[in-house]
Amino acid sequence: MSSVTSLFKKLTENKNDINNLTMILYEKKEEHETALINRRRVMCRGGTKAEKQKYEEEEKQKNIHWTTTKTFYITRIKILTTKKGYGATIAIHFGTTNSCVGFLKDGNVEIITADQHKQFIPSYVAFLSNGEQLIGDAAKNQLILNSENTIFDIKRLIGREFNDPIVQQNIKHYPFKVIEKNSKPMIQINISKNEQKIFPPEEILAMILKKLRENAEVYLKQQVTHAVVTVPAYFNNAQRQATIYAGTIAGLNIIRIINETTAAAACLPTLNMTKKEGNILVFHLDGGIFDISLIKRQNDIFQVIATIGNTNLGGEDFNHRVMKYLIKLFKNKTGKDIRNDNQAIEKLRFEVEKIKRILSSEYEAKIEIESFFDNENFSENLTRAKFEELNLDFFRLIMQLVEKLLDDAKRLTADEIVFIGGSTRIPKIQQLIKQRFYGKEPLDGINVDTAAVYGAALQAGFLSGAKNAPAIILFDINPLRMDIQTVNGEVTEIIQCNRIIPTKKIQVFSTTNDNQQTIPFQIFEGENQNIRDNHVLGKFELNGIPPAPQGIPQIEVTFLIDVNGILKMTAEDKRTTNSNNIIINSNRNRLSSEEINFMTKDSKKLADKDKKLKEPVDVKNELELYIYSLKIELIDNEKLVMILYFFWKL
Repeated sequence: MSSVTSLFKKLTENKNDINNLTMILYEKKEEHETALINRRRVMCRGGTKAEKQKYEEEEKQKNIHWTTTKTFYITRIKILTTKKGYGATIAIHFGTTNSCVGFLKDGNVEIITADQHKQFIPSYVAFLSNGEQLIGDAAKNQLILNSENTIFDIKRLIGREFNDPIVQQNIKHYPFKVIEKNSKPMIQINISKNEQKIFPPEEILAMILKKLRENAEVYLKQQVTHAVVTVPAYFNNAQRQATIYAGTIAGLNIIRIINETTAAAACLPTLNMTKKEGNILVFHLDGGIFDISLIKRQNDIFQVIATIGNTNLGGEDFNHRVMKYLIKLFKNKTGKDIRNDNQAIEKLRFEVEKIKRILSSEYEAKIEIESFFDNENFSENLTRAKFEELNLDFFRLIMQLVEKLLDDAKRLTADEIVFIGGSTRIPKIQQLIKQRFYGKEPLDGINVDTAAVYGAALQAGFLSGAKNAPAIILFDINPLRMDIQTVNGEVTEIIQCNRIIPTKKIQVFSTTNDNQQTIPFQIFEGENQNIRDNHVLGKFELNGIPPAPQGIPQIEVTFLIDVNGILKMTAEDKRTTNSNNIIINSNRNRLSSEEINFMTKDSKKLADKDKKLKEPVDVKNELELYIYSLKIELIDNEKLVMILYFFWKL
């Protein structure tokens, strides 16, 4: 039996599986709510006082029954999580520009600090000419001098194909080189003076995840092997799978992929000032991602109603517009074009990010860069109004997506609004949302930078059976529709968008020719009406079909989307009820187990090499620290002698 078949059977047959229990709990909740609505409809039609009292008593009893049922299933889930033995399970928020780690300890979330006591590390990886690898602040700080070997924005490349228009659009802005290999984008860097190396996006992400894991291990003083990782709500199947691969390479078993908007909502039970029931609009806009979800809350149960987004829209795009404008101004003044000079571009990128932050609180700011390009200095003023004008079409697109979300949610109202992501600090964004929702302000007391990792840490604690972990149940959805196309061009929807996950669909295939032993088909993922405009999830073949006249074989394929939003499939010949003789071959653009193992070993080699390079520096630092401590001790001893002498004189 294949690993996929085994996983599927575990999900659908094991009544004590966490995923299955969550599914059952959702079904019970839906049954209760439907019955409640029907009873209230009957009561609205009128009736005697005695009949109304009867309905009220029935409703009371049904509510008690639902509370008992909910407690029963949550308790079973808690018992199962306690048995898992994951140990310290961390939560990782991997952001386009910055990343951080959270951990649930004794019922309280701690955001883990690392280098220089910072909660965040920049999502940057760099390689020096001697082969040394830098991650985080150290990588970002040398970007201007080593731009060709400093990698960032990896969140926009992971899980995509090289010919993806988004990849082609973004690589124009990168100082590092992105090449094509096996239809995938690969990052090419000079790992040493005489050596070039290419890395897939998963391996670069793995380096950042590994750094975060190591920071957590130092902070917690124990080994960490399991994690919950947040991803954009609009990440597709390939992007989610690639994130899990990166975790494996980094030495982490990712026990749950959780949408950033859902994770942010999950932190609300810890805030006393929020309503315990109602609809929550979670608006997420960070350096490179925009998504928005409407989530229904009932105490500690959160159900995503609808979600929409754009995985190529965020603060970096606002920066690019400003940079383009300033580059044009500089050329008009000096006649010099900086577009092919990486150092000048990175200097400008750094200053534009700073000025964008200033314009969140000021109406005007000045950019000044000495020795900017070809002995020319740079000096320009930028107003908030100009910034908004340059990005007006982006703001309009964001509001169009907000309207689309409300359409998908059948125009349900938002009782509360939650902002997450650094770009939500932009005044124009705040103004537009406030106007659209009739003056409603976003919730106070929520840190827009850490809300997602905070909620993910609560979920990590719950799923790992941590002490005093709150039982917060999340019902997430599949954000994108999935369609299947057979060789004759027939298209069938297999999974609709905004469907609660885990979910499954069964599709029966047959042959179109006598003695046909293979059935090819493709799966597309996306919301475009023309299926060809959607993302190709993969091309598949059903092999091993016993020879028979056309139309006789009945091959039942089960499509399962698990709680992480990842598609898995099993096939069974209905004539023989044998699931072993039908093989699903796939050309999905994903890493093989051999590639993952190679990258894991390669990561260790790089780490060992890096350690050897840093050993002399570490020894020097330790020696300097020891000398410094001796000096302090000597000064303290001198002070002690002076104090004793003073008292002896008295």
